[in-house]
Amino acid sequence: MNHDRLHARKPSHDIDRWSTGTVESVDQRDGHCIVTVRDTDGEAVELTVTLAIRDLFLSRLAIDDSESPVGERVWYRKHGG
Repeated sequence: MNHDRLHARKPSHDIDRWSTGTVESVDQRDGHCIVTVRDTDGEAVELTVTLAIRDLFLSRLAIDDSESPVGERVWYRKHGG
């Protein structure tokens, strides 16, 4: 399976290759994490990442453990993008 890229902080490299969006949901499907992001054009983008990346991503958001990541700004790249 091809996985997408996801950052909780602004990337320091190849910044023009990354898109920004706002987290709409974080779910689990078939042993992977599905993060739905609303892009700057208002389109929903579904990102597939490993559970390890999900944990790392969530730990780097500026939220408490009990808070939801919904509404947080993220940087992402679809596989091959």
